[in-house]
Amino acid sequence: MKKSIYLAVLLILTVFVTETSGQKNGAQNPIIYADVPDLSMIRVGETYYMSSTTMHMAPGVPVMKSKDLVNWEMVSYAYQILDDMDAMNLVNGRSTYGRGSWASSIRFHNGMYYISTYAQTTDKTYIYKTKDIERGPWETTSFSPGIHDASLWFDDDGKIYLISGVRKLHIVELKDDLSGVKAGTDRVLIEDANAPLGQNVGLGEGSQLFKVNNKYFLFTIAWPREGMRTVVVHRADKITGPWEGRVALQDQGVAQGGIIDTPDGRWFAYLFQDHGSVGRIPFLVPMKWEDGWPVIGVDGKVPETLDLPASKGLIPGIVNNDEFTRKKGEPALPLVWQWNHNPDNNLWSVTERKGFLRLKTGRLDSLFLKSRNTLTQRTFGPVCLGTTLLDASGMKEGDFAGLTAFQRKFGQVGVKIVNGQKQVFMVSNKTDKPTELQSLPLSQNKVYLKIECDFRDKIDVAKFFYSLDGKTWNVIGGPLKMEYTLMEHFMGYRFGLFNYATKETGGFADFDYFHISDQITN
Repeated sequence: MKKSIYLAVLLILTVFVTETSGQKNGAQNPIIYADVPDLSMIRVGETYYMSSTTMHMAPGVPVMKSKDLVNWEMVSYAYQILDDMDAMNLVNGRSTYGRGSWASSIRFHNGMYYISTYAQTTDKTYIYKTKDIERGPWETTSFSPGIHDASLWFDDDGKIYLISGVRKLHIVELKDDLSGVKAGTDRVLIEDANAPLGQNVGLGEGSQLFKVNNKYFLFTIAWPREGMRTVVVHRADKITGPWEGRVALQDQGVAQGGIIDTPDGRWFAYLFQDHGSVGRIPFLVPMKWEDGWPVIGVDGKVPETLDLPASKGLIPGIVNNDEFTRKKGEPALPLVWQWNHNPDNNLWSVTERKGFLRLKTGRLDSLFLKSRNTLTQRTFGPVCLGTTLLDASGMKEGDFAGLTAFQRKFGQVGVKIVNGQKQVFMVSNKTDKPTELQSLPLSQNKVYLKIECDFRDKIDVAKFFYSLDGKTWNVIGGPLKMEYTLMEHFMGYRFGLFNYATKETGGFADFDYFHISDQITN
């Protein structure tokens, strides 16, 4: 009898521990605690592909893949540069911060992958296609007008459409070769996408179209005044309508995106949330079908845990360390890196000094935000740090090089050359006027630099450090209150490696490595 009771208790405990462990080790929201906004997603067989927005960065329109909707890795970009023009090249005083390419739409049709996007910088619509989404090459088609945040759609009758708009949604038919809009096909699809929420409602954009069980579903985002970002869905039997709409989710501002199914028949909505200075972070929300409508959330709420595999972390799939050593045949830069605007490829190298990234100067710049060849990776939450070892022996008078927490209100830690002497410095642009908070004499060529970012509870603070030996770290300057700026930069904070000249050209800075971590000192 005692043995039976013991076995029963043991069984109960085993089930409890297993269930608790499963919950603890399962997927958590947000799925990616980093800036991956405007996500668009498809499933091809058992593999998911997702495109996103990176604005003024190059290369652009990142493509990620996953086998489980949780663990993602970079596999390609739709383009290396968006266009060759002053604003994209950061020349003649022009820039395209907060613009570049915006929300994309990814599709798979007849063995071909397609991504459409819009660029406010050029006011063009771009469509990229490839048979191999992971290796390319990508073929580019562009045309005017620029169709903002559109949903690309290949209909069953062979017609190709773009659906877009803000509040008043339009549909246009594309030419068969995707080279432009067919004349006379632009018409209003939905007069007021925000109507299900009543009056005094903003936005009504971010269209994403799907077809399930012979019905069309069009997802958009609305934003009631004094309210939160909200998912709205419209349904129709024909793509031309008539359409009926309803609110699909209103919780924590998690909105804008679409829906995806798993091979075993489950459904999720993929959406994102504005989350302070780290950026716009993706969520997955369980959904089901009731009376032919998608019902998103658990009792209308976004759950913290999901019945999906646990995340293995964002390293190395989304961000990663780099020793800057390259084997024969390897790309010069892994996909985790993006340049701020188009790079000048004559002024950087990973081969001139083996095991180092060399950033060279070729012009004079008075402002960091106007300088070229800042190499960036995403920051991520809840906390992260980036470190590098800078060799400043090749820098010249008036040069500035180092590590930055990069957004409009940036912070920098690095080395500058003043009157032939090296100084380690920290600059804050919190007030939109770059201000040196501290500088110290540096009597050696090599210095270790570190930035720690704390996004917990949206504290959004970056701290800056230097070290002479890589072991003892010294705080320099002061903390930076990070701030996500809409329209000006329109992306989450990034780590960046930089070097620019203010007095004379021809200098260079060598970076031995870049390391990234999900641990900070406190």
